[in-house]
Amino acid sequence: MGTNGSTMLEPLRQGLPPLDPAAVSDAASCALPARYEAVRDARRFTRGTLDQWDMGDRFDDVCLVVSELVTNALRHGLPADTACAADREPPVRLHLMRWTERLVCAVRDPSHDSPVARETDDFSAESGRGLFLVDSFSDSWGWHPLAGALSGKVVWALFRLPRPGSE
Repeated sequence: MGTNGSTMLEPLRQGLPPLDPAAVSDAASCALPARYEAVRDARRFTRGTLDQWDMGDRFDDVCLVVSELVTNALRHGLPADTACAADREPPVRLHLMRWTERLVCAVRDPSHDSPVARETDDFSAESGRGLFLVDSFSDSWGWHPLAGALSGKVVWALFRLPRPGSE
């Protein structure tokens, strides 16, 4: 019965929304190891960054989305034999970027497979809900393959921010 499920998750393969990278007011990123503790690290990094940007009020929504994107990257974006080689660049990277009226969370992983939202009517199911949560808590999201020297993809979620002074 997934009639609206497929349309809701339609905007899968699209580049980052048209945002001018030169206009970014703040950007931060952290590399995450191929371990599930990385989700906790990502949350801690997100909290610290949003506090620094004076956006602690958005922490709950943003953190939920970051947790889902990082979990998906670790669960589905890594080859089965990924070992934590000390000399290798950690395979997953979280980027937080802020413009005047937008915040983007982007997670890079080495897989070329598109993120798939499982059609499920069982909302108590642990697995497969991640992208539905991302869709529910962010204003828009999508993904795109990486070009050039970096292989893999980036999955991003966008949050609209109130115009400064409009509160």
